[in-house]
Formats: sequence, C-alpha cells, structure tokens
Amino acid sequence: MTVDLLVIGAGAAGIAAARAALAAGRSVRVLEARDRVGGRALTDHSLGVPFDLGATWLHAAEQNPLVPLAPTVGVALVDSDALRNEITFAGMRPVTPAEDAAYGVAWNAFEAAIEARAARGPDIPAADAAPSGGPWDATIAAWQGEVIAAAPLAAISLHDFAATLLEGGNRLPEGGMGALLERLGAGLPVTLSAPVATLRWGGAEAVAEGPFGTLRARAVICTLPTPLLSAGAIRFDPALPAEVMQAAHDLPLGRAIKVGLHAAGEDRLGLPAHTSTDRQVRPGEAMVPITFWPRSQPIAHGWIGAGVAPDIEREGPAAAEALMREEIAKRLGHDAPRAFRPGALVSAWGTDPLARGVYSHARVGAAGARAVLAAPLAGGRLVFAGEACHPTLAGTVGGAWLSGEAGAGIALAA
Repeated sequence: MTVDLLVIGAGAAGIAAARAALAAGRSVRVLEARDRVGGRALTDHSLGVPFDLGATWLHAAEQNPLVPLAPTVGVALVDSDALRNEITFAGMRPVTPAEDAAYGVAWNAFEAAIEARAARGPDIPAADAAPSGGPWDATIAAWQGEVIAAAPLAAISLHDFAATLLEGGNRLPEGGMGALLERLGAGLPVTLSAPVATLRWGGAEAVAEGPFGTLRARAVICTLPTPLLSAGAIRFDPALPAEVMQAAHDLPLGRAIKVGLHAAGEDRLGLPAHTSTDRQVRPGEAMVPITFWPRSQPIAHGWIGAGVAPDIEREGPAAAEALMREEIAKRLGHDAPRAFRPGALVSAWGTDPLARGVYSHARVGAAGARAVLAAPLAGGRLVFAGEACHPTLAGTVGGAWLSGEAGAGIALAA
C-alpha cells in the first residue's frame, strides 16, 4: 500500500492528523499498535457507568478545539466546574471559611511565585520557586506536582511548568473521553493491532514495516509516547538525530493512578452530588483527591499522584483500593468505606507497555525539549506529534489534538 500520509498511533493526535489529511483530500493510513483507538484515553463500563481510566477533562475549554467539535459527533459536554461542590478537610473535619479563604490566597500566591520566578531567572526545579513553610504550601505543592503534573515539583523544569499552567474552564464529555475519541475516529482508515517495527525515512518516501506488512508513504506523523521513542520501540532508519532522542528522554511521562469504587447501597455519606474533596497534607504526604457521586452517579473516583503511584502500581490493584478506602476514612470516618462495594477499578498506565506513564513533563534544564521534538525532519516528511509536543497545553487531549493538526499541515505541505 502507498499513501500520501502515514500516521503512527490512533490517539488524539493521530486521529486529528488523519482527519486533517482526509479533509485536505489526501490519502492516509493510521497504524495503531493497540486493538482500539484512543491511546491514553479509555472509557470503561465495568462499574455500570462510563468511567475514564485515562484522560477525563477537556481543559482550557475556551481554546480547546474539541469543545466545539464534540457536539458535531453527538457528544454533549458538561461544565464540571459548575457542578463541583468542593470540600477540603483538615483532619476529619471540613475546613472553616477562614481556612478555606487562606487556602485560596495561598493557591494564588503559588502561581504568582512560579510565574514571577520563571520570568526573571534561569531554569531550576519548580519546587525551588514554590512558596514553602505556610500551612497550605505542602498541600498546593502536592496538588500542582504529584496530582496535576503527575510528577514531583522537584523533578520538573520551572520554565516548562510555568508555560503549561492551565487556565480556563473544564468540560466533561457525556459518555467519557475515550468514547468521544472513538466517535471522532469512526470511519478513519485505521489498522488496529499494527505496531510499526521499522520506519525507513531517509529516501523520497518512507517505508513502514511490521506485522501488517509494508506500507509506503510520502510523509509520516509519529505520535508514539516519549518513553517508547527513547526506548527504541520503533527502529528508525536512519537513526533519529541525537537531539531528538535527547528531547524524548527529557520529556518523560509522569505516574498517576485512577481508582473507581461503586456504592454498596443508597448511603451517600451525607454528601451532595459531584462533591470534590481533598485534605490538608504535610510535606511528603500523599495527596489523593476524591470525587463522590460525579454527576449523581453511584461511584467515587480518586487520583493517586506521583508520590506513591509507582509503588502502588508495583503492589497491584488491591493496594490502590486500600489507599483509596484509607483516604475516605480519613475524611469521613472509619465506617465511611463501608458505603462502597469490595473491589475497585484501577488504571495502570505506568505499567502499560504501550504508554509507560500518563502525560509528559520536562526535566529541569530541558524546557526547550518540546520544540525540539516537534521540529519537522526531512523537510517536513517526518513529524512528531502528541501532547508532549505542544508548548502550552502539554498533558492534555486538546494539546495532543492541536499538535496532530499542526503536524498534518506541515507534512501535507512537504
């Protein structure tokens, strides 16, 4: 087979690139190693309701290309910010209004300190620019690092962290993010269970080889996660430039785990629908945000951040469930976990051989790695795309989508 554009990977970036190529009237083929589309977005239904094991929100809604696109494929969006009821706990009690106000002031001070230090100085660990010593500083650092960035602030480039701070609203696709990407990928020329073993890209056309056979293309967009690139999951011939391999190494994927529990009965623990909870933590203590009864569904879902996620993944799903139940008890009392059935739905992206993590952050001193990875090769006939390639929306589905569209434009022009 010979096509104008070969797309490697059918996640958000790959789907966006393929749609752009078809809209331009070009022939395209998407090769996906998994037996499904969606990449690190996967909607599970084993709890009886849609549960996103991977990407969940459409962040930065005001500039997210999927916000206007979702309704065109019949997917309604929910304003999760408007639904959310927030409760922060200090020990086993909700914080007072004064404490909550101080928490908000400290959060604003954190972001102001990050932006100010990034604007005036060299790249350093983001942790070194964050306020410390205040009663809420450790909680905010755990949120911003282990939870939101899926990596400790000490391991993250300050300049990259500041560039990718998210602003704006958040939307939830009805039916789940994985289901949304399935609809957006429906009808595309995708070959599943088709990992690319070798890509020869040095000539006038590229040649991909794998269990699917041989495919020739005039240009290629590769959306492989950065750990797979740096580990040589595809043999590139000629070898990729050293600076590209270094960029992939300098953009590792963080570690985090999502846990879902199903209600055992009608007990809702006195909490209204869509109650988002966190608790004040000490330095080094794990932060596990938990949302109870999202959109009135009989489930709770939690997010185990990077501080403990690698160890929990090695121990297995039972350890993740145990930590989730422990966190519920710390907030709502020792009997509260009984409101949920035994067993849990647990993600495992860190041990997934086709992901090896959740989303990217830049190592300290490597704030320019995203631009290096996104720079076209061979005059634009080989382009890398994905969330790791977006300069400001890294780590998001919207960033991956925009990167895929931009890569398609470059490749098609070439």
